[in-house]
Amino acid sequence: MSKSKLLGLLKNVIQSRLEIEFKGTALQVPRYGMHDMEASELTRFIQKNNLSENEVATLLIALAPHLSPNFFNSIIGAYLPNGGEFPEFGGVKGKNHRGILPTGETVLFILAGHDMEQRAELTKLFSEDHFFARKGVLYLEEVPPGEPRMSGKLVMENEFVEKFTSGIVSKPRLSSDFPAQLIETELEWKDLILNEKTSKQIAEIETWLKYNDVLLSEWGMKSRIKKGYRVLFTGPAGTGKTMAASLLGKSTGLDVFRIDLSMVISKYIGETEKNLSKLFNRAENKDWILFFDEADALFGKRTGIRDAHDKYANQEVSYLLQRIETHAGLVILATNMKNNIDTAFTRRFNAIIEFENPTAQERLILWKNNIPKRMKLDNQIVLPEIAKRYEVTGANIVNIVHYACLKTIEKKSDTISLSDLMAGIQKEYKKEGKMVNLN
Repeated sequence: MSKSKLLGLLKNVIQSRLEIEFKGTALQVPRYGMHDMEASELTRFIQKNNLSENEVATLLIALAPHLSPNFFNSIIGAYLPNGGEFPEFGGVKGKNHRGILPTGETVLFILAGHDMEQRAELTKLFSEDHFFARKGVLYLEEVPPGEPRMSGKLVMENEFVEKFTSGIVSKPRLSSDFPAQLIETELEWKDLILNEKTSKQIAEIETWLKYNDVLLSEWGMKSRIKKGYRVLFTGPAGTGKTMAASLLGKSTGLDVFRIDLSMVISKYIGETEKNLSKLFNRAENKDWILFFDEADALFGKRTGIRDAHDKYANQEVSYLLQRIETHAGLVILATNMKNNIDTAFTRRFNAIIEFENPTAQERLILWKNNIPKRMKLDNQIVLPEIAKRYEVTGANIVNIVHYACLKTIEKKSDTISLSDLMAGIQKEYKKEGKMVNLN
């Protein structure tokens, strides 16, 4: 059964209700037969989640305006040839959309008419513990104080609209409503050079991502183990914290979103919490990894309350602590300054992973990995000596190689000179306010 057939079935259900309302008789409506449905994202979703007839109807009512803008108007119009309103049906007008947008009242009328007991039962479709809310499928918009809750607009999340209409779900883009950006990498685990202890701890996170659902559901540990996993990456800049987060996503097929703290933190009271709420609400029930870089800016230590600013700053930290602790996915905090993180957070981390500056041996591997295969090295360049002498991070080495390669290409050469390599090292040292001995 295609989407058009499903909408046709919904049309029959609505017409049957209107026949009762206007003529006192009902049309015969075929039952929702899932067995003969044409395979699609919508039908697979219905079958996978074993939705009831009322749940299927609610899903279709929310989806209908996205497929057929005039869907509800055309059906009701046939029963109101002289125009006029039909308040029992519910529905609202949109800012741009010219047709009827369904509300909770629309669902109650179509499925229950004037049966008060059945209407009351159907309101459970919009409760916080219903499947629709838990999976973030659809919800009722908030209404002004004093107005009936069921008059709120029925909204299907964009992710599901895209999934059910086109079969493709686009990645959320950085915006004021979603202050995070997807980060990806073309590198592999072999490109991330870490000491053995750090590598083992990263592998433990990968294990959690792959098998946590099995542990909770199949092994019955859901009631005993806190949901979610919280990790602190700490260490100097350029030691692989962001790369490790990206590779965790790549190896497990999960999207990694780096939170843009400049769009989260606000000087206005309550705005930071509001921005964080948007972020975590959007991430709820998604298989995403949330990565907070330079996290000490947001997760800093709470202070003694000297004024109103301290009070609200502490409230922000407390709110964040609560949201992170109840989030079901992986949250990674990264910082160069571990001591600045509030101890209330550190106590709740599942793991604190130290990213140390690479040793001379690790630097040598990084040098070899990052110099392009087609590039040659001047005979004066002795990489083991360079690796031993200059204490740089992996990120530094990438920048140095980048600089030296561009200089080499500019000279129309394929051999990196010692002078260009040393100039790149000098630039990196200067950026960090350090002196370099080039002799």
